Amino acid sequence: MARYVINSNCDKEVSMCRATIYDARNNFSALVKKAEGGEPVELTRHDKPVAVIISYEEYEKRGKKKSFFEWLDKFHRENAEILEGFEGIPIPEDEYPDEAYEKKIREMWG
Repeated sequence: MARYVINSNCDKEVSMCRATIYDARNNFSALVKKAEGGEPVELTRHDKPVAVIISYEEYEKRGKKKSFFEWLDKFHRENAEILEGFEGIPIPEDEYPDEAYEKKIREMWG
């Protein structure tokens, strides 16, 4: 079970160091060194966690989240063989916009 240190002292053997925003401001370099050493540093405001300092290495491991379009592009590339010839789901003709709809849109958007 993780033990937390309530101030930025963080000299004890802990799973995660915990510091207030105020203490972090006064001991930022020491907390960054802790994070560089592989120990995440939790920052709190009014005893509620608000941020975590982690090493750049840990940040890189987690990677950035891909957008939906990046995911979709990857999906299409990985499944190109299955999707070959697939043109999508046909829309019934009565679902297509009619001329009145097109005219209304042209009037609205110029």
